[in-house]
Order: sequence, then structure tokens, then C-alpha cells
Amino acid sequence: MSRRRLEPGSAYPLGATWDGSGVNFAVFSAHADKIELCLFDTSGKRELERLALPECTDQVWHGYLPNARLGQLYGFRAYGPYDPQRGHRYNPHKLLLDPYAKRLAGAIAWSDALYGYRLGSAKHDLSFDRRDSAAAMPKAVVSETLMEWGEDRAPNIPWSKTVIYEAHLRGLSMRRDDLRAPERGSFAALGNPRMIEHLVKLGITAVELLPIHAIVQDRELQARRLHNYWGYNTLSFFAPEPRYITEDGFREIRSTVKRLHEAGIELILDVVYNHTGEGSELGPTLSFRGLDNASYYRLVPGAERHCINDTGCGNTVNTSHPRVLQLVMDSLRYWVQMFHVDGFRFDLTSTLGREPTGFDPGSGFFDALRQDPVLSKVKLIAEPWDIGPGGYQLGRHPPGFSEWNDRFRDDVRRFWRGDEAMRPALAARLSGSADIFDHSTRRPSASLNFITAHDGFTLADLVAYSEKHNDANGEDNRDGHSDNHSANWGVEGATDDAAINAQRARIRRALLATLLTADGTPMLLAGDEFGHSQGGNNNAYCQDNPTAWLDWSQADSAEGRAQTDYTARLIAARKAHPSLSAAKYLHGRSEPLPGVADIAWFDERADSLSPEAWQDVHGRRVILRRAVAIDAGVVDVSLVLVNGSHEDAPFRLPMPRFAWTRLIDSAAPQAPEDVIDGEQVMVGAHSVVLIAATAGTAESTAEGAEH
Repeated sequence: MSRRRLEPGSAYPLGATWDGSGVNFAVFSAHADKIELCLFDTSGKRELERLALPECTDQVWHGYLPNARLGQLYGFRAYGPYDPQRGHRYNPHKLLLDPYAKRLAGAIAWSDALYGYRLGSAKHDLSFDRRDSAAAMPKAVVSETLMEWGEDRAPNIPWSKTVIYEAHLRGLSMRRDDLRAPERGSFAALGNPRMIEHLVKLGITAVELLPIHAIVQDRELQARRLHNYWGYNTLSFFAPEPRYITEDGFREIRSTVKRLHEAGIELILDVVYNHTGEGSELGPTLSFRGLDNASYYRLVPGAERHCINDTGCGNTVNTSHPRVLQLVMDSLRYWVQMFHVDGFRFDLTSTLGREPTGFDPGSGFFDALRQDPVLSKVKLIAEPWDIGPGGYQLGRHPPGFSEWNDRFRDDVRRFWRGDEAMRPALAARLSGSADIFDHSTRRPSASLNFITAHDGFTLADLVAYSEKHNDANGEDNRDGHSDNHSANWGVEGATDDAAINAQRARIRRALLATLLTADGTPMLLAGDEFGHSQGGNNNAYCQDNPTAWLDWSQADSAEGRAQTDYTARLIAARKAHPSLSAAKYLHGRSEPLPGVADIAWFDERADSLSPEAWQDVHGRRVILRRAVAIDAGVVDVSLVLVNGSHEDAPFRLPMPRFAWTRLIDSAAPQAPEDVIDGEQVMVGAHSVVLIAATAGTAESTAEGAEH
């Protein structure tokens, strides 16, 4: 199509790099015979020319195009063996997206031409399709790779002071009527002063966004007139999802991050490197599959036609391959260096830690992250499971990671639902899940505690539905978890019954109090602070509509404001009292004050719990006392009084006496702080009372002697 020839260029860096005079293109493929660069007009509809990349160095094909500019649209075509039985699926009729594309133009327009084989043919994926897919493919855009930031300082919040707010970038603002319509659902909306004001008042220190990488919209969902809302279906690991940025593009992301940082809030991205949107061997050929299927994906040994599916999404990215691992590391560094992101939550991290022998905490992926001079300094969060053999690896990830603790979620839910024999489990979760994480010099922050997350019921639905209600997903309610440890407290779903609604509100407050007084890193699901409901849908992955979008009018209601204020008070108390978020594990073997262990457990009579008492299956009440030195001779002491029974009960305060202040009573959420006069406190049914004091060694010794 062209007589122009590319200059040799360089094998590094990978992707398209503009130097002011032209663009260097470099792409990895270990098994290709030839790679062509395809250039398109500004509409992306007309292919202008194809130029063979002239050089291949260490399996990287590269070439330099003089006079090329920023904004140039392009793609690749790869020539090589089409031999699915050996894992090779080269098909030059398929336009391929650059794995290092920084920005995309256009979207996938589903067509049978996107598949490397002929759909419906007798040989199925062993057949070969000759239709050109370019018209149906988005195009990569040559983009800037540096950005001027001026003054921007990362908050660098210590793990022990971190409070995470998990949110969907689009759903967070789509129903905010006080924002301009063009901004809703974008980074610009997150950076709006009104949104940041809400986060600051709540006390949030980090926003964790569901995937913002460009995604593949599933063909099957679109056929059902639904959309992949959550975004766990990556198309590009570098390019932001086009729907999430307005005309300002990259500068919009920069502006939002700067405003968050100025407010003392970090930005954490949920990233999906364990699989891609190309699906199984029966999926489309969009990028990785066409460039080097046998390198990018884990294939079944001896039957390389098939993808290993440890992720449940059709394919598994092969992070054991050095170039694939390089892709992941380069992507992560790009988001930190280009956009000043403060951390990452890794979807299905067990997959990323897999070697041919299985999960390995010393895998190449973990080693590369932990030694990297850039990435080892940001927050790293693992979802410690996948569906492959030995995939559940909670507590077995290496130091440096915090892990989503589903044991915390399930045990705390079961305790407040009223299940028997849950007091020991609740105690373990309140003390940072030391039974799971207290090894290898790990700290309580390794336990990322949550009651709710995007995957599952919201807090409001957790106490309003005993069963999931996912009919709107079009899968006959088969999708989503069935065992949610939830309770409706009298009737399924919304009700006008005042007594039931009061009980639900009481349980919600108890759950929030448990989350925010437990050692570890708390994560709050966006909208839980004001009672967002999804109508009982516990798998809203395809609900890009008001079902999943936060209803901010609800936040402005009297009930919504009350719950938000209550949540903010809990977070403020946690920040003010170090004993509510211990930086190191407490074992009860040290005494910050004479006669006061760093951690101790009592029943409601202030008696230390004996081994026999711990085994009481009907035990529903407990007192947790923690004491942490905060300065020379000064100790912060707190009591968490938990009454999981159906009756109000007096709790005697354990000795010695301090100048106690009642900070929060979940049964009376609007009651102000007050000084406790006496030796006991009434704790309402299904409630938590939080009490704290600051003491010096001398005064506590004297008061203890008086009693």
C-alpha cells in the first residue's frame, strides 16, 4: 500500500514513542515472521498505508517513522504460523491493537470479522478467517508520555492511618445533579470540589477506583442490551477507558489527582493483569492473541489449542514470560510516573503469582514488584484468590501487600446476623486477623478489612435481603454468590415497617462500628455511608444504570445525612486514637501501663475470658481493650463494647479506671461525646459502644491503687 520504508529505529521503549521529529514503533512477538505498521486517517476508518517493521532485536520488532506526529492513529498486523494445535494464531487479516497503546480512538464494533477463525465453521477455531477486521477495531493513538505536574506532593498516608473508599468512577457521579452533565461519570467529576468535599468530611484517605483501563464490552452482554459496567475485561493496560475522560484527556486525570493529593487523599487503581478481554481460544483476535498467543497466555501443556482458565474469564495472562512480565511492570510504572497514582489493587493476584508449578509467593511477579524502585514505594493490595488449583491464598502473599480479607467480611456478617459460636471469630477479626497474617514481619495493615465491596450486597441490602435478586442480569438469577450471610430482619426488601427499618439501621451501624474499630486497613464501599441500595442485586457487573449508580438525593435525606455523619464520627475517632488502628500486632505480652496489657478481652462483667468462656456457643457479648503508647509516658487506651444479643445489657468497665469518654454509641448515633461517671455502661442490643482515654503511667498507677 506504500513505497515508504521505515528506518530501523530502536527496540526500546516498547510502544509508540514520539521524539519531536518522528515516532519510534516497537512491539514484542517471539514467533512472528513479519509485523506491519498500519497507519489510519484521523477518522480511523481509512487505512492509509502499511509499512513493514524493518528490524527485530531480541524478539522486539521495531521501526522509526520520520515526521510522524502526536495524534497519529495506527495498529499492527502480524504474520506467522496459524497453527492452533501448537498455540499459534497469527492472522494478518486482523488489525491488532498495540499492547502499549496510551490512548484509543473508536470502540469495538462487534463483527464476526474480529475472530481469527470462521464462526460456525465445521472446524471451528481450527479454521482460518480472511475478512479484514480493521473497520471493527479501535485504533491506537500516538500520545505524549510525559506531563508537566508542577507542585504535586503525594500524601504518603501510613498504612495504619489509611481508610479506603472503593468506588466506580462512572457510578460515583452519574446521578450528581450538582455537576455538569458532560462531566458526570468522568475523572473530572471525581476531581470536582463538591465530590472531594464529601470525601474529606467523611475522613477518607484513599479512593480505590474499579478498573479504569480501556475494556472490551462483551458481545454477549450487548446482545442482552447490557454493558460490562465494572470493567474487569481489559483491552489495554495503558490506555484509560475513553468514556472516563472528557476533551481534556490526560490533563483531566492529572488535575483530579492533584486535587485529591491537595486534600490529603490518595488514588488507588484496581487493575486486571490476570486475564484480557480476548476470552478463551474461542474469543476474538484483538491484540495479544494475534501478536503472540503462545507467549502472552498460559496454554494447556500438550493441548496448546486451549487456554488455561484459572481466572474464570477464558484465559490467563502468562506472567512467567519475561516480556509479559515486563508489560505488566511497564504499565504499573506508567500509571505511577505519568499520573502519580498512589497504589494498586490487583484483581485475582493468585493468578499473577502462578508459576508452572502453581502459586508461589516468590514468583517473578512478586519479586519484580518488591524490588522495583518505583513500585515498591506505593500501596499494593491483593485479591488473594482465583479459581485455579490451590487458588485460595489468603495470608500467603509476601510482605509489602495488604490482602482483601474475606474472612473478616464473612465472620463479622455472621456474628451480627446472630449465628452461634462466632465470638472467637469476631475477636480474631477485631485484632487484625493475627491468626492469618501475623508472620514474616507483616503488620495488621496486611488485613484489608471490609464488610461490603463492589462484588456482593451493599450494606443497605445486606440487612434487607436474605436472598440475591439478580434477575435484571438476564441469567435467571444463577449469577452472583448465593451464601451472603445476610438477613432481612422480617421482610424481604424495602418496607414501610418502622420497627424493621429501625432494626436494619441498628445492624448497619453495628457493622460499620466493627469495621472501623478493628485493627487492619478498613475499606468502605461508596454509598454505604448513606444507604445506597441495588435492590438486592449482589452482582451488578452489567448494570450501567441507576441500579448501580449512587443516588445522591438519598445522601441528602435525613436518614442519609445521619448515617454519613455517624460514619464520619467513627473514622474521626479511629484517626484520633492510635489504639483503634495499631501499627503492629498486639499480643497481650507487654504492658504499656502497669497492669494494663496492650490487648485484653473481657466479658460484660469485666472478667477476663477463660478458655471455657471462649467456647460458649451462645456468647454474644465481649469487651476489647487495647493500649498503645503514643509518647513518653502517655498511653492511648480504648474499649470496644460489643453486644450482639437481642437484649440491652449493662457492661462493667474493666479495671483500672481511667477518665473515660464515650465517643460513640451505635444505638444512639447522634448522642454527643460524654464523660462516663461510674463503673458500668449500658450497651443496647445489637450495638457497639466505643470508649477511650489518654493516660500517663503515674496517674493510672495511682487510680488503680485506689480501687
